[in-house]
Amino acid sequence: MMREAEQYADEDRRRREAAETRNQAEQLVYQTETFLQDNEDRIPAETRAEVEGAVAGLKPLLDRPADTAALRAGVEKLAEVSRRMGQAMYARADARSGAGSEARSSADDAGPPGAPREQGGEDGVVDAEIVDEGNDGGAGSGGRSGRGGAQ
Repeated sequence: MMREAEQYADEDRRRREAAETRNQAEQLVYQTETFLQDNEDRIPAETRAEVEGAVAGLKPLLDRPADTAALRAGVEKLAEVSRRMGQAMYARADARSGAGSEARSSADDAGPPGAPREQGGEDGVVDAEIVDEGNDGGAGSGGRSGRGGAQ
């Protein structure tokens, strides 16, 4: 029995690889078609045509017993085209949202999020937050900072 298992191990591995590749191809085709339908108005026409062409090239391989290498090549091509489709969509969305955000004042862009930002312009007032990291009051101080305030 051990000898039979070893004898057919290579064939079993090839069959498993073929089944996994076929499943991956079917899932990618389904997900890509669904994504195309759901985001029809957001995808540029040239990118959409390229993706549809890659799907059309992969579908016939799924209809008949195809070799694993051909399926894998089709999956890789469709995955690459799908990535470009996502990039094109995000670039288009960034371009649209960037047009509205250019109207913001330069004070809003003064630094990274959470950084102090200037308010008021001419009077030089800066909005800041003071953080007391070195609380010298000790454990039994009841939360007082030891600054001599009202006790």
